[in-house]
Amino acid sequence: MQGKIQFVNVETKESERRAVQVESASESTSQVMASPRASDNTAAISENTSKNTHNVVAELLFAERGCKTVLDIPCGAGAFTKRLLDAGLDVYSADCQEMIQVPHRKFFVADMNAQLPFADAMFDAVVCIDGIEHIERPFDFIKECRRILRKGGVLIVSTPNLTALRSRWRWLLTGFHQGEKSPLDETNYTPLHHLTLVSFPELRYRLHANNFRISSIKTNRIKFISWVYAALVPFSYVMTHWVFNKEEKGATVREQNAEIVKQIFTVPILFGETLIVKAVRE
Repeated sequence: MQGKIQFVNVETKESERRAVQVESASESTSQVMASPRASDNTAAISENTSKNTHNVVAELLFAERGCKTVLDIPCGAGAFTKRLLDAGLDVYSADCQEMIQVPHRKFFVADMNAQLPFADAMFDAVVCIDGIEHIERPFDFIKECRRILRKGGVLIVSTPNLTALRSRWRWLLTGFHQGEKSPLDETNYTPLHHLTLVSFPELRYRLHANNFRISSIKTNRIKFISWVYAALVPFSYVMTHWVFNKEEKGATVREQNAEIVKQIFTVPILFGETLIVKAVRE
C-alpha cells in the first residue's frame, strides 16, 4: 500500500477545529477512523482492570482544575471513556483496534508504539490505564504523551505494582512478579501479554527523563495478605539505604535518591496491588 498523508479535522473545545495529521504507510500503521455507533447498552461494560482502579484514576483526574480535553488510551471497551463522557468532558479514545462499546465519534485507531495521531499540546490530560506494560516502546510512548499534552497537563498511568513487597518476595522465590506469575507463551505473541513490566523507580525515570514530574502516587487497594509482608520493611529500608549510599556519586544523585527512597517506602508502593501515578508535564 502506497503511503500517503491525510488530514482529518476534529472538533475540539470551544468549537475550535484542529488539523490532525495521520500517516498511513501500511495496514499496520496507526490510522484515524471514526467509530460507528455502538450499542447503547453500555451499563455492563467491563472495566477490565483491577478492582477500584477506575475510581482512583477518576479521582486524580477530576482533581485537576481546568481539565476539559482528555485522551483515554488504551480505551478497550470504553468503560472509562463512558465515565468521562458522563462527566461532561471532551473525550478522545484510542486503541490498537476498535472494540469500544460506547457510542463515540472521537475514537481513533492508534499504535502506542508509534507516533500518536494527535496534534501538539492538544490535551489537558492523558489517561493510560493498564496499557504501558503491554507495549514494546514505553519510553517513546511517554515522549509522545508529552508532545500531545499542553504545558501543565497531566499524564495518569496505572500498571501492576512490581515494587510492592509481596511482588518482590515472589520474584525472590520464583523469578516472576505479581504482574506476570509465569512465563509468557512464546508461540503466541499478543499485545495482551505484559511485555514491559516496570518497577516504580524505572517508571519514575521514564517520566522525569521526558520532563514530567510526579505529583501523586496512589494504589487501587491493599489486599489483606499484603500486610503480612510488613515484617520485611525494616530490613528492606536498611538494605536500600546501604546500597544507595554506596552507589551515590554526587550531591544531585544523593538528593534524587533520597526522594526515591521516601516514595518507595510509602504505603501505596509497599503494599498496593496496582501502582497509579499522576505526573505533570513541565
